Amino acid sequence: MSDYLVIVESPAKAKTIERYLGKKYKVKASMGHVIDLPKSQTGIDVENNFQPKYITIRGKGPILKELKTAAKKAKKVYLAADPDREGEAIAWHLANSLGVDIQSDCRVVFNEITKDAIKDSFKHPRAINMDLVDSQQARRILDRLVGYNISPLLWKKVKKGLSAGRVQSVAVRIIIDRENEIKQFTPEEYWSINGDFKKGRNSFQADYYGVNGKKKKLSSKEDVDAIMNMLKGKEFLVDSVVKKERKRHPALPFTTSSLQQEAARKLNFRAKKTMMLAQQLYEGIEIGKEGTVGLITYMRTDSTRISDVAQKEAAEYITTQYGKEFKKAGQSKATKKGNTQDAHEAVRPTSVYRQPSSVKAYLSRDQLRLYKLIWERFVASQMASAIMDTMTVNMLNGSVIFRANGSKVKFPGFMKVYVEGTDDQQEEKENMLPDLQEGDKVIAEKLLPKQHFTQPPPRYTEARLVKTLEELGIGRPSTYAPTLDTIQRRGYVALDNKRFVPTELGELVHELMMEFFPEIVNVAFTAKMESELDEIEEGKVKWVEVIDEFYKGFEEDLEKAEKEMREIEVKDEPAGEDCEKCGSPMVIKMGRYGKFMACSNFPDCRNTKPIVKQIGVRCPNCKEGNIIERKSKKKRLFYGCDRYPKCDFVSWDKPLERPCPKCNGVLVEKKIKKGIQVQCRDCDYKEKPVQ
Repeated sequence: MSDYLVIVESPAKAKTIERYLGKKYKVKASMGHVIDLPKSQTGIDVENNFQPKYITIRGKGPILKELKTAAKKAKKVYLAADPDREGEAIAWHLANSLGVDIQSDCRVVFNEITKDAIKDSFKHPRAINMDLVDSQQARRILDRLVGYNISPLLWKKVKKGLSAGRVQSVAVRIIIDRENEIKQFTPEEYWSINGDFKKGRNSFQADYYGVNGKKKKLSSKEDVDAIMNMLKGKEFLVDSVVKKERKRHPALPFTTSSLQQEAARKLNFRAKKTMMLAQQLYEGIEIGKEGTVGLITYMRTDSTRISDVAQKEAAEYITTQYGKEFKKAGQSKATKKGNTQDAHEAVRPTSVYRQPSSVKAYLSRDQLRLYKLIWERFVASQMASAIMDTMTVNMLNGSVIFRANGSKVKFPGFMKVYVEGTDDQQEEKENMLPDLQEGDKVIAEKLLPKQHFTQPPPRYTEARLVKTLEELGIGRPSTYAPTLDTIQRRGYVALDNKRFVPTELGELVHELMMEFFPEIVNVAFTAKMESELDEIEEGKVKWVEVIDEFYKGFEEDLEKAEKEMREIEVKDEPAGEDCEKCGSPMVIKMGRYGKFMACSNFPDCRNTKPIVKQIGVRCPNCKEGNIIERKSKKKRLFYGCDRYPKCDFVSWDKPLERPCPKCNGVLVEKKIKKGIQVQCRDCDYKEKPVQ
């Protein structure tokens, strides 16, 4: 019999932790929540101070029974669920179910699954924090009241399968508001004049800046013509040269939000995938002789704080690997934003000495890519700032000013390891200028006027939307990935070229929400609710008061919607072909896994089939079939013959109709960093990349 029982959430964590604690400890997994609100009903007693009606989750009875049996045999039970609100709620439910005193030192929390962290955490057990539990309980009750009251209304008035939620409704609104901005945007004309200049043998570029010592915009072709007429010959005089030294500071280590954003930019990962891989890295990976090791700290956090121990280890590593001058001077101090919980650290590697190259053999390709990103970001955050030499040169031709800007890296600092990505993919690059002095004469070899038009604001990528939700105080680190997943599965938004576009259904539901539940889709109101949930966690306000205040207005809106919301028929989109079984028109439906075709004569005819997209290319293998787009089990796009399984032609890259001019083989379009490259599958023929 084990002296102590430790309960965690997942088997992976259980396996890792049991190895660290030794024979006296038995570690079991609850497999997440075992107690929750019922799925079949709201489960909230509105008349009795919103008391929740908790039940054992269907299918979790045997697990709970096993845990109860193990708890009776143990001298002491430790509850070691994740170190956040949800983890605290899981520990509370388990304590109540197993007869553990919630005021005893039964709760153990750790930010990383390493031997030292685990052993230290068991030296400092504590009671269950009921403020954390109440905060999570309040969020759950709020979401249940909204979802379980509005969703059935939408089913009745619009279409079955729809849903409404606090955070998802605001996310859809943000996407729709941006789409409206784009539709209402009026482009404005402006011009630039780019020049190729030369001093001796050295060439460089400069752009028109202004006239008579002041910056002046070019709004039309007439403005450009006026400037060009003012120029006298090709010779320009260097009027001023300003040289400066500029520091570029490293990005802070990852929070959940910034990790999701950077993984989207640099690795092309969806938020859901990023969190799934991060969970695996946190819970533990089998690393050769080391055994199972947690490679990163807890991945649900909005803090950028780094422990003193981790900072010291990073400083030693950087000094050894790169030199003393690359080490950040002094200790890092994370800046705390208004609603940051700061309950645990930033996302970082559990040991900086566990380099990506040393664990490569034990990780999947995607696990390695994410771990490398986290490792590099952390190391860079503990390094010295980069120093850039900048040079700004003004050149005169009469009263017309052209300006050249140059920069070069004087000291790379953190840039030696990692540079943060940007949403527009334009990272800072060196731009060397020749050694120019005041009074020098330079020659304009070519001056090229160019017309431009202002662009509308861009649609949201996953990274941009996560960043926006965080900036507005909507949701919390753990909610971003499921929120983005839900609004896509419900068919409210679609991804077009990796950017969110609202669907007709999404706009219809949003319109109804705006009319009948304006507070639910109000950004400021939703952010205020998040702040109140934080105040519950801090013990400043009681959860019942927060729910009661919300429900007063919500109940009135609900009654009004029940009476006044009109019924709307959402017609299925015609598929453009007839059913081969009964001859009725086929329509496009939205299912759990996306769109599919179904017979409009349902339920008399239940014919369905997937939607296939032809690319206009005859199969190069069998010469009879057509190439269509397909998706693998992991949702990766590939191309295959529509005569499969009779023809087994497949390609990850898009095939082209024309054959290879060198070997008559199959030409494909391959996506590379520089754009799209046409190359042959069968020989070494390649064409110049096209952006």
